[in-house]
Amino acid sequence: MTLTMDEQAVQSYRELRGRLAEAEISERVDALTEMARTVRRLDLGMIERAGLGHIGGDFSVTDILVTLYGAVLSVDPQNPQDPERDRFILSKGHSAGALYATLSVCGFFPEEELATFMAPLSALNGHPNRNKIPGVETNTGPLGHGFPVAVGHALAAKLQGSPRRTFVVLGDGELQEGSNWEAAMTAAHYDLSALTAIVDRNRLQQGARTEETKRLEPLADKWRSFGFEVREIDGHDFAQLLDAIGTRGTDRPVCVIANTTKGKGVSFMEDRAEWHHKVPSAEQVQIAREELSR
Repeated sequence: MTLTMDEQAVQSYRELRGRLAEAEISERVDALTEMARTVRRLDLGMIERAGLGHIGGDFSVTDILVTLYGAVLSVDPQNPQDPERDRFILSKGHSAGALYATLSVCGFFPEEELATFMAPLSALNGHPNRNKIPGVETNTGPLGHGFPVAVGHALAAKLQGSPRRTFVVLGDGELQEGSNWEAAMTAAHYDLSALTAIVDRNRLQQGARTEETKRLEPLADKWRSFGFEVREIDGHDFAQLLDAIGTRGTDRPVCVIANTTKGKGVSFMEDRAEWHHKVPSAEQVQIAREELSR
């Protein structure tokens, strides 16, 4: 079964986008901050009910997703297949929970569907499925696959003379997959200036820190050597996020290295490797819910 839009949520989303388009930066930051709180609380409830999920990476990427959907992407939940829509791919597909919560807030499907997360035969599986969820451009999960698909989307737009932009979010541990660097080389070769790759740089992956597993630094220099314009920011600062991803590159693809914190927003989860795939207890859920309401 393919999910369908929530008309009331779509209307609220359109009003938000219209208001933020004319707002001062402080008002935009306040609105996105509140939206991010909502997304994290929804995600927490999903993982509590399912007893499964990747809450640490969900919380590190939430502010990036909220900025994209709340203020940057040209997408319409009422017409998710608009050929001129911007494309967004979550290459770190295991953070599907954060994406689902964000899509529901924007009206791509009813919030009530979040209660089915990870249930048998649910459209909201542990990794996004484009055949069941409006707003999902490609199935992701096997790391290193989403970025090459995004490069293909960006190249297609350029060949068609379309102004649409393509965005892709990658995990930093995911960059240990060689397919990403083949895709980066291709993107620079074709001067895909409408492509923006965003690295969720939380410095943790399953079981250890990225630098212990396979050293990534100097990461910015690596991207520059592949021909990208690099922007390094605080991935939880909405003003910096808006500035970094709101504008396309001049004549080169862009890589935004968003320095984030795994488990952001919950004190006992922050910067802890075990929260890559750990599920909070009932007591921990209550503490997290209180912290996410502040």
